[in-house]
Amino acid sequence: MDRFSIKDIEALTGIKAHTLRVWEQRHAVICPKRSETNIRYYDQDDLRKLLGITALMRQGHKISALARLSNEQLHSAVLEQEMAPLPLDERLEALTLAMISLDERAFRNLLSKAFDQCGVEEAMMELIFPFFRRIGILWQTGSINPAHEHFITNIIRQKIIVGIDRLEETASLDPHSSHYRNCKYLLYLPEGEYHELGLLFASYLLKARGQRVAYIGTNVPYPDLAILDQQYQPDFTLFALTSAIAQGSVGEYLAKVRADFPQCTHLVTGPLAVMAEEEVSWDGPLKLIRDFRELIALVEREARAS
Repeated sequence: MDRFSIKDIEALTGIKAHTLRVWEQRHAVICPKRSETNIRYYDQDDLRKLLGITALMRQGHKISALARLSNEQLHSAVLEQEMAPLPLDERLEALTLAMISLDERAFRNLLSKAFDQCGVEEAMMELIFPFFRRIGILWQTGSINPAHEHFITNIIRQKIIVGIDRLEETASLDPHSSHYRNCKYLLYLPEGEYHELGLLFASYLLKARGQRVAYIGTNVPYPDLAILDQQYQPDFTLFALTSAIAQGSVGEYLAKVRADFPQCTHLVTGPLAVMAEEEVSWDGPLKLIRDFRELIALVEREARAS
């Protein structure tokens, strides 16, 4: 479950296959293993070492010196960079290393530095979401399990919530807030959906642009939507379709939403919605949102409307 091909290593570390082979021959950086069928592979210790080497080489260290360090020495050297104001893309290796090692202190410190240095929005867009794309590769190779996902998700979730709290504390001081029209957004995940980070970040983006948000959360039964709609009367709903629809297919769910709540616009995101793009009529109250930049553009356009 923790075997990596040279292509996996290239995708996870950015080290080209040719470069890695040169390092193996000239510097004995690592020694790949062989399967029973004589196929070369790398393990988690190799990945940790190469992540450390990649991070430190970005800072000007030479491969000849780094090759002599143990995994523990590399790990320590990488995490010592936490205090440096590094560009966001140079934190990917350190975040991945901290996650694989379940090093909570290092992971929290790296996130805190990124959020403090760049703000929640930039840190999420330029660091956290690229980080999750890297995690997708780790899932495919079987090198992380649900424990790793829960570990990082809870920490990132806490950081977004702190960012939202700070927004609410300073909202009255924002000189730009008076220039926006305050639309009402209802945010939720349908029944069977639990992947909350994207929805939380969407809440942050909306509040940062002076919008009113009712954040309902995950696994919302469909009958509850009628009550919420009646009481809150949103201009927009925003929900994601990621892994499951308890009521049936994506098309059936969206058709029901369109029929039952025609008076507001429904912003729909998530991989299942994107996959169903050709099957659904995206007009009237339904709008497909492919990514956060598309959401930001729509929200700002609506907020500027007279």
